[in-house]
This record gives sequence, C-alpha cells and structure tokens, in this order.
Amino acid sequence: MELLIAVAALWGAAAGALLPRAAHRFSVQPYGTGAAALTTAFVCAALAAATGTRPELGVWLLLGPLGVLLAVVDVRVQRLPDVLTLPLAGAALVLLGVVALLPERAGDWTTTLYGALALGGFFLVLFLIDPGGIGLGNVKLALGSGAALGWYGWPTLMLGTLAAFLLGALYGGALAVAGRAGRRSAVAFGPFLLGGAFLGLLIGAYTA
Repeated sequence: MELLIAVAALWGAAAGALLPRAAHRFSVQPYGTGAAALTTAFVCAALAAATGTRPELGVWLLLGPLGVLLAVVDVRVQRLPDVLTLPLAGAALVLLGVVALLPERAGDWTTTLYGALALGGFFLVLFLIDPGGIGLGNVKLALGSGAALGWYGWPTLMLGTLAAFLLGALYGGALAVAGRAGRRSAVAFGPFLLGGAFLGLLIGAYTA
C-alpha cells in the first residue's frame, strides 16, 4: 500500500507541475509550480490511500489533476470552461463504465449515471432559480462530480454534496466576519463543489 501511495503521489506531482501552464491558457496569471505539484500530489496520494488497489483508482488519478486545474481556474477568473467541465463528466462516465466490467471494483455504474443526472439536474434547478448565485458552469461541473460520487452510491453522493455547501457556507461566513464580502459578493463555487466531491470520494472509497 505504501508503494501505491508513493506512486500516486509522484503521478500527482508530475501532473501538478504541468497545471500552471494549462491554467495560463484560461487567462489565469502564472502561479507557483511547486504549490500545484504539492496539491495534486496530496490529492492523488489521498485517493490512493482510500481506494487501495481497486481498479477505479485509475479513474480518480486521471480526474484528480483535472479537478485541481478547474479549482484554480475558477478561483482566479471565476469561470469553469466547457472544455474542462464537459470532458470531466464524459471521462467519468466512460471510464467508470469500463471499470464496472472489471473484477474487484467497489462501485456501480448505474448510480454513476443516475448520480450525474441527479446532481446536474439539482444544480440546473438552482441556476434557474438564481442565475447570479449558481453559474451554468457549476451545472456542467455537477455532472462530473455527480458521476464520480455516484460510483459509491447515493449516501456518498449526498455526503459529497452536503460537504460542498458546508465548505462554501463556512468560507462565505469567514469572509463576511472579516468584512471582505457582503450578501451579494460573488464567490466561485466550483472549488467547493470539487472539494466536497473529493471528501465524498475519500469516505466512499474507504468505506466501500
């Protein structure tokens, strides 16, 4: 297991080292390669520790760096580009569909599909109710997050979604207390949606 985690961390560090160049293509100012590498290494290592040798780990190691890239772009320019969100959703559905055919996997592709539709539909309703609060990019990102969380079942999907809103509320509350944001201040929600999905996957993989 230690070797698996080390390999995942090295993969994450290598992928993370490429993120600043990729993020720059989306109008993001250059930022430290070291920070990106460390962040992505941590994400991949944590997913490997929770998932173990089950075949879905390969999917998480591919999607993890993409999730970090999306979080960086959304924080810097408050935008979730279709060229990132839609491939994330498509890759999650297709790759997990392949993994569902393999032995020793712990998830189910049916809930992957339904999870993508459910979370994407939920965020679409939020967008229609308040377009200024939830952007359309979040709706598309929710498709991929819902697919990944749905792999481990409905409880994992609900846990990851709850974690996303809790993280967002805590951050918004902290900004308000510090006097740095008001009720109508724009806050990128993508990082919290991704963070909630990350926490949900860790718990879902560990308990599967």
